[in-house]
Amino acid sequence: MRKWSINSKIALSFTILVLIFIIFSVYQNNNIVITKSDYINPKIHSDFNGFKIAQISDLHNKMFGESQSEILNKVRNLSPDIIVITGDLIDRRKYNLDSAMEFISGAVKIAPVYYVSGNHEAWSGKFPLIKEGLIHAGVHILDDKAVELTRGKSSIHIMGLSDPDFLTSDYIEGTNIIKMTEQLNKWSADEDFKILLSHRPEHFDLYCENNMDIVFTGHAHGGQIRIPFIGGLVAPDQGLFPKYTSGSYNKDSTTMFVSRGLGNSVFPIRIFNRPEIVEVTLRNYK
Repeated sequence: MRKWSINSKIALSFTILVLIFIIFSVYQNNNIVITKSDYINPKIHSDFNGFKIAQISDLHNKMFGESQSEILNKVRNLSPDIIVITGDLIDRRKYNLDSAMEFISGAVKIAPVYYVSGNHEAWSGKFPLIKEGLIHAGVHILDDKAVELTRGKSSIHIMGLSDPDFLTSDYIEGTNIIKMTEQLNKWSADEDFKILLSHRPEHFDLYCENNMDIVFTGHAHGGQIRIPFIGGLVAPDQGLFPKYTSGSYNKDSTTMFVSRGLGNSVFPIRIFNRPEIVEVTLRNYK
């Protein structure tokens, strides 16, 4: 019988651990989870009770199945009333609009799609081309715009912010929120129920100050690596142990939902942080 040396045992154990980590990483980065929540607010008109919103964020060109079939099938099964996209459909470092548009072309057949830009669109230098493709597909671009959604005799407002990095060139310059603040101030006095789309969760206090009811954001990638019982490890514009990475956050009359997103950017691996589609159903009673 062959005897295993200590070095051989160590090598075999290391190989097994590497294989386990590879399998775990593939699962963590490709198996999409659906996170469902009810949002309750008496301001919601009865006509919008049960109104379902599906959120997509931070795709970063990533493909999920042929022609994005895995994402589209999951969204289709939710039967949403609208689909909201909160930025970074593309990745500026590995720009590929075609993969993003494969998702878009399928999504617009499921429900009306509303979109706001992210920092990667801002820094890509190709936003006019991206915008043209989205408009041609039938997407409602809400960068610094508001529209009215009607149902029966009732209406609610959905509004969006363009990413502040259109005013900067890289992370070194920081974030210029002057335009964002001015736009929110214009909407703050609106007493109707307001849905805000913004790429940036780190400006939650600003959304609260301007009386937004419900906010959908992304950008944080769930903290990239999630430590059990602690949360995300790092997020752009929030640094180490970021405050806003996943789930919902409440302050005063504002609730913010932060999507963990679907793709990756600089850091290519998610750990304990599966790609996510967020579903929120509006309710006017418990």
